[in-house]
Amino acid sequence: MDSKNDPVVTDGDTYKVVLENDRVRVLSFHDKPGHKTTQHAHPDYVMISNSSFKRRLIFPDSQKREVEGKPGMVVWMKGYTHIGENIGDTDTDVILIELK
Repeated sequence: MDSKNDPVVTDGDTYKVVLENDRVRVLSFHDKPGHKTTQHAHPDYVMISNSSFKRRLIFPDSQKREVEGKPGMVVWMKGYTHIGENIGDTDTDVILIELK
């Protein structure tokens, strides 16, 4: 991944590396209502939600998609580039397991 699109570089205040090896990188992500990330990219990943959340994803072609999470939710995601915005009234607290 190009470092300029790495969420740990673009949004180091909300993304933290909690484990990394030659096969995966595990990130924690935490933000508050109203927070909006800068554009960044993820490879294919598994997301584990520790909280309820409502977010808007904004893609480079200006398409938008709203997503909601519940505690304990586990989902597989294909890699993509986006801006994320917390449009709910709760903090977002998730773990991302990015595949290498």
